[in-house]
Amino acid sequence: MKLYAYCLIEGIDSLPVPLKGVSGANVRLLKVGTFSLLVSDFPGDAVPVNRDNALAHAATVGSFLDQTTPLPFRFGTLVTEKQLESFVTARRDALQAKLDLVRGCVEMSVKIIQTANENGDPPAKAEAPEKPGTAFLAEKRREILNKESRAVEAKKIAGWLEDRLAEVVRETRINANPTEKLLLAAAHLVERSCVEQYRETLKELRLERPELHFLFSGPWAPYSFANIDLEFQFGVS
Repeated sequence: MKLYAYCLIEGIDSLPVPLKGVSGANVRLLKVGTFSLLVSDFPGDAVPVNRDNALAHAATVGSFLDQTTPLPFRFGTLVTEKQLESFVTARRDALQAKLDLVRGCVEMSVKIIQTANENGDPPAKAEAPEKPGTAFLAEKRREILNKESRAVEAKKIAGWLEDRLAEVVRETRINANPTEKLLLAAAHLVERSCVEQYRETLKELRLERPELHFLFSGPWAPYSFANIDLEFQFGVS
């Protein structure tokens, strides 16, 4: 039988209350060297991707978030106990470095949205009808120019955001690959004591740039800063 791996966790020697994990299985604590891991038994070879399992995974990982900072595995990680022990032993130093990075922190996220007509571009002028081929090429050119313009804007906003949050953010992961409306998405590693300051700063930034829409959430376990993937190491699910 395989194990479903949820996270590495520090400072927890036992589970004070029973936890139900993916597919309703009992979660238990597995000790590997100096590390503790939350796992549950799983009889199959693939985890069904559904709402209940996703919520169970998130709830298990977040069950001790107010006490310590778990280092999460990605959803659906199945591994034998021997593989898990080998992985943790082989990657001990790297895993310890990750735990040192996230210790005492949570992940906060923000998305910045800008509608197309808020770029300050003048309205398009009415033009004479074009031939189909010419119209197609013109439209493609407009799409390319608009994409390039939004990429430049996203880079500027990312720099502005990073600079203004520097005092309250330990690490940042930014995805500045703009779509029609979403300019960028950012994940921030924030110390627990700075969470309220982080929220207040974002509120100030929202007032400073009213043309931008801010969607922020958290605190979460630091999924974006874990980077522990057993599939890469062992080719497991």
